[in-house]
Amino acid sequence: MKKIKNSLAVLSLVILFTTNVFADDVTVTKAKLERDTKGTYTFHVTLLHEDSGWEHYADKWQVLDSSGNVIGERVLLHPHEDEQPFERSTSGIKIPDGETTLSIRAHDLIHGWNEEVLEIDLSEMSSRGRLTVWADD
Repeated sequence: MKKIKNSLAVLSLVILFTTNVFADDVTVTKAKLERDTKGTYTFHVTLLHEDSGWEHYADKWQVLDSSGNVIGERVLLHPHEDEQPFERSTSGIKIPDGETTLSIRAHDLIHGWNEEVLEIDLSEMSSRGRLTVWADD
């Protein structure tokens, strides 16, 4: 009986640890793209993350082309504990000619890059050079 109790205690700790490690990944919930008169783009990206101070916060996001090359990045310099979700922008991003899809990924200080990315289908861009994409629920 003692072995079963010890095993259950260890299993409970493993589940608790695993849940805490993976529960706090930063998520890209929305992206808005706007083409400017120079033909470059401003990306407005909304992130959701349980920032808990300077040791654990969402610290950047990147725009990737279909080959995985980084074509834009926004570094976040401080935690957003009281502002969730939050949106930050960066401009001057050049989308390579012929590109049909992009993705946006996010990073936090503890978990690194979230493997879940927000996919962007550029064929859905309006004639005015605008597009809003929401993450699937």
